[in-house]
Amino acid sequence: MPVRMALSRILIRETNDTHVVELREVEGERVFPIVIGLTEAAAIERRLMGHDPPRPQTHELLADVIEQLGYRLEKVVISDLRNHTFYARLYLRKGDDVVDIDSRPSDAIALGIATEVPIFVAERVLDEVCGPN
Repeated sequence: MPVRMALSRILIRETNDTHVVELREVEGERVFPIVIGLTEAAAIERRLMGHDPPRPQTHELLADVIEQLGYRLEKVVISDLRNHTFYARLYLRKGDDVVDIDSRPSDAIALGIATEVPIFVAERVLDEVCGPN
Protein backbone atom coordinates (compact mmCIF):
# COMPACT_ATOMS: atom_id res chain seq x y z
CA MET A 1 0.00 0.00 0.00
CA PRO A 2 1.52 3.35 -0.98
CA VAL A 3 2.14 5.88 1.80
CA ARG A 4 0.98 9.49 1.37
CA MET A 5 3.85 11.94 1.50
CA ALA A 6 4.19 15.72 1.61
CA LEU A 7 7.03 17.90 0.48
CA SER A 8 9.12 18.63 3.55
CA ARG A 9 11.95 20.65 2.04
CA ILE A 10 14.11 21.13 -1.00
CA LEU A 11 17.86 21.64 -0.84
CA ILE A 12 19.38 23.35 -3.86
CA ARG A 13 23.15 23.46 -3.85
CA GLU A 14 24.39 26.20 -6.15
CA THR A 15 27.92 24.79 -6.31
CA ASN A 16 26.90 21.18 -6.88
CA ASP A 17 24.86 19.18 -9.39
CA THR A 18 23.13 17.25 -6.60
CA HIS A 19 19.91 18.63 -5.20
CA VAL A 20 17.69 16.91 -2.66
CA VAL A 21 13.96 16.81 -2.15
CA GLU A 22 12.70 15.48 1.17
CA LEU A 23 9.26 13.99 1.40
CA ARG A 24 7.74 13.33 4.83
CA GLU A 25 5.00 10.87 5.71
CA VAL A 26 1.68 12.68 6.13
CA GLU A 27 0.67 10.34 8.95
CA GLY A 28 4.07 9.28 10.26
CA GLU A 29 7.62 10.31 11.01
CA ARG A 30 9.66 8.86 8.15
CA VAL A 31 11.52 11.24 5.85
CA PHE A 32 12.26 10.13 2.29
CA PRO A 33 15.18 11.98 0.63
CA ILE A 34 15.67 11.76 -3.12
CA VAL A 35 18.36 13.34 -5.29
CA ILE A 36 17.03 15.29 -8.27
CA GLY A 37 18.42 17.41 -11.08
CA LEU A 38 18.67 21.19 -11.13
CA THR A 39 15.87 21.62 -13.68
CA GLU A 40 13.38 19.71 -11.52
CA ALA A 41 14.63 21.37 -8.32
CA ALA A 42 14.24 24.81 -9.88
CA ALA A 43 10.73 23.96 -11.12
CA ILE A 44 9.68 22.83 -7.65
CA GLU A 45 11.25 25.86 -5.97
CA ARG A 46 9.59 28.22 -8.48
CA ARG A 47 6.19 26.68 -7.70
CA LEU A 48 6.75 26.89 -3.93
CA MET A 49 7.76 30.54 -4.19
CA GLY A 50 4.63 31.30 -6.21
CA HIS A 51 6.59 32.37 -9.29
CA ASP A 52 4.70 31.53 -12.44
CA PRO A 53 6.95 31.54 -15.49
CA PRO A 54 5.77 33.77 -18.34
CA ARG A 55 5.70 30.75 -20.65
CA PRO A 56 5.02 27.12 -19.68
CA GLN A 57 8.07 25.20 -18.56
CA THR A 58 8.34 21.43 -19.12
CA HIS A 59 6.19 20.36 -16.16
CA GLU A 60 3.53 23.01 -16.79
CA LEU A 61 3.51 22.00 -20.46
CA LEU A 62 2.99 18.34 -19.57
CA ALA A 63 0.20 19.27 -17.16
CA ASP A 64 -1.48 21.32 -19.92
CA VAL A 65 -1.16 18.44 -22.43
CA ILE A 66 -2.71 16.00 -19.96
CA GLU A 67 -5.59 18.41 -19.33
CA GLN A 68 -6.15 19.16 -23.04
CA LEU A 69 -6.40 15.41 -23.72
CA GLY A 70 -9.24 15.27 -21.19
CA TYR A 71 -7.30 13.55 -18.41
CA ARG A 72 -6.34 14.77 -14.97
CA LEU A 73 -3.30 13.72 -13.00
CA GLU A 74 -4.75 11.79 -10.09
CA LYS A 75 -1.60 10.91 -8.15
CA VAL A 76 2.13 10.31 -8.33
CA VAL A 77 3.66 7.14 -6.87
CA ILE A 78 7.34 6.42 -6.34
CA SER A 79 6.82 2.76 -6.98
CA ASP A 80 10.10 0.90 -7.03
CA LEU A 81 13.80 0.88 -6.20
CA ARG A 82 16.03 -1.31 -8.34
CA ASN A 83 19.82 -1.21 -8.64
CA HIS A 84 19.97 2.09 -6.68
CA THR A 85 17.47 3.71 -9.07
CA PHE A 86 14.01 4.92 -8.09
CA TYR A 87 11.03 4.47 -10.42
CA ALA A 88 7.77 6.40 -10.40
CA ARG A 89 4.32 6.17 -11.99
CA LEU A 90 1.92 8.91 -13.01
CA TYR A 91 -1.75 7.96 -12.66
CA LEU A 92 -4.03 9.77 -15.11
CA ARG A 93 -7.82 9.58 -14.98
CA LYS A 94 -10.48 10.27 -17.58
CA GLY A 95 -13.84 9.14 -16.24
CA ASP A 96 -13.45 5.45 -15.36
CA ASP A 97 -10.31 5.11 -17.49
CA VAL A 98 -7.06 5.12 -15.47
CA VAL A 99 -3.72 5.12 -17.24
CA ASP A 100 -0.40 4.75 -15.43
CA ILE A 101 2.76 6.01 -17.07
CA ASP A 102 6.40 5.36 -16.22
CA SER A 103 8.26 8.46 -15.05
CA ARG A 104 11.49 9.55 -13.48
CA PRO A 105 10.72 10.33 -9.82
CA SER A 106 12.13 13.85 -10.13
CA ASP A 107 9.77 14.65 -13.01
CA ALA A 108 6.86 12.96 -11.23
CA ILE A 109 7.45 14.98 -8.05
CA ALA A 110 7.82 18.25 -9.98
CA LEU A 111 4.62 17.53 -11.91
CA GLY A 112 2.83 16.52 -8.70
CA ILE A 113 3.87 19.75 -7.00
CA ALA A 114 2.91 21.80 -10.08
CA THR A 115 -0.57 20.26 -10.21
CA GLU A 116 -1.03 19.91 -6.42
CA VAL A 117 -1.85 16.19 -6.52
CA PRO A 118 -1.02 13.63 -3.83
CA ILE A 119 2.45 12.10 -3.86
CA PHE A 120 2.91 8.57 -2.56
CA VAL A 121 5.84 6.22 -1.97
CA ALA A 122 5.35 2.47 -2.07
CA GLU A 123 5.59 1.01 1.44
CA ARG A 124 8.30 -1.45 0.34
CA VAL A 125 10.44 1.39 -1.07
CA LEU A 126 9.92 3.51 2.02
CA ASP A 127 10.88 0.57 4.25
CA GLU A 128 14.02 -0.04 2.22
CA VAL A 129 15.15 3.60 2.37
CA CYS A 130 13.93 4.63 5.83
CA GLY A 131 13.33 1.39 7.69
CA PRO A 132 9.97 -0.02 8.75
CA ASN A 133 7.42 2.29 10.33
